Amino acid sequence: MLHSLLAPVFFLPLFVSVSTGIIYRLGKAWFGLSAQQAQFFMSIHQGSYLGSSLQAIYILLIGLGLLIMLVTGIQMTGIFRSRTSNCKL
Repeated sequence: MLHSLLAPVFFLPLFVSVSTGIIYRLGKAWFGLSAQQAQFFMSIHQGSYLGSSLQAIYILLIGLGLLIMLVTGIQMTGIFRSRTSNCKL
């Protein structure tokens, strides 16, 4: 339940962070982005455009959101539920 409530809230920030991080790394390694172009994507990835005080909060919320989505997603799979046997001996 918690996962389905929070997923729409965390989707956009997580998507932006992931996609700009991938673009930064692949752009530098494979596509020869200049330092200025690469820095543009890194500043979006790190939330530098928010200013120093909001950047720290943004990074904290992104990290917590990712952990919450991971934990609640794993709980939804049911892999940690105890198995009861319906078989009688």
